[in-house]
Amino acid sequence: MAAARAPHGNNQPPKIVIVKKIVVDGHGGHHGGAWKVAYADFVTAMMAFFLLLWILGATTEKQRKSIADYFTPTIVDLKTQKSAGSNGLFGGASITDKDNYPHKAQQTGTRSLTIPVGASGGNREGTGAKGSLRNPGVTAAEDKANFARMKARVESQIAANAKLAKLGKHVRFTMTRDGMRIDLVDDADYSMFASGTTALVPEASSLIGLVADAIRSTGNPIMIRGHTDALQFGSRQGMNNWTLSSGRAEATRRRLALGGVPEMRFERIEGVADREPMIADNDADPRNRRVAITLLYRRGTFGQ
Repeated sequence: MAAARAPHGNNQPPKIVIVKKIVVDGHGGHHGGAWKVAYADFVTAMMAFFLLLWILGATTEKQRKSIADYFTPTIVDLKTQKSAGSNGLFGGASITDKDNYPHKAQQTGTRSLTIPVGASGGNREGTGAKGSLRNPGVTAAEDKANFARMKARVESQIAANAKLAKLGKHVRFTMTRDGMRIDLVDDADYSMFASGTTALVPEASSLIGLVADAIRSTGNPIMIRGHTDALQFGSRQGMNNWTLSSGRAEATRRRLALGGVPEMRFERIEGVADREPMIADNDADPRNRRVAITLLYRRGTFGQ
């Protein structure tokens, strides 16, 4: 601002000149920085959206459910809530009340996890025909019925075959806690294998073929165990009772497989030499030489 000089000898007031400077600074002066906040919100939303798409494509159904459950608070509603006596720590119910457990799938304290499958009493959790775990009692009962039919079938076929009828006394059926064991037992007059070898004699091969026909259609896992007596070989550098027992178990497995038993059915093939004699007081008794074929109970299966 500057004052102009008044004319000489004139009493008029001086003129005042005002200079206004305007500085132009882009376009920011019109609307400020609000657009930056909006843009940041947009970028954040897009990042969250693409993260969601990645999670949907990179996880399984079970993992997605777990993630959803993590972000979903669980509210436990007691059965006795809003009823008489519902006040207090346990909401009017006992701590041992079977209905006082949470029942939602995303909760971890459900009765199906805290009560064993074999427990008696109360509601059946996860053990029904449509449950998550099939009732092992029902499966065992079915297996026992199948074992009985299979045993009757093998015995009748042996009796009907003149060549195999003499081997009837060499076949023994025994129920064990693992399943039904079929023992093919030697004696002083007869051996299922050629002496000191893993080669089945023709009659024994036919007998195992009958067993294969009987068990082929069942779904039970199979365990085969070879046994020997305590008599030792002259040279232990070659064949010994360990290799002989395991070799005879494997020869039996091959004959069952040749008879049509699927490979996946065989669960354990082993030889125990003379460590588990049938005649405990005479480990050299020829009846200790045997092959045991055990049809194992089926395990509980999911989704049945």
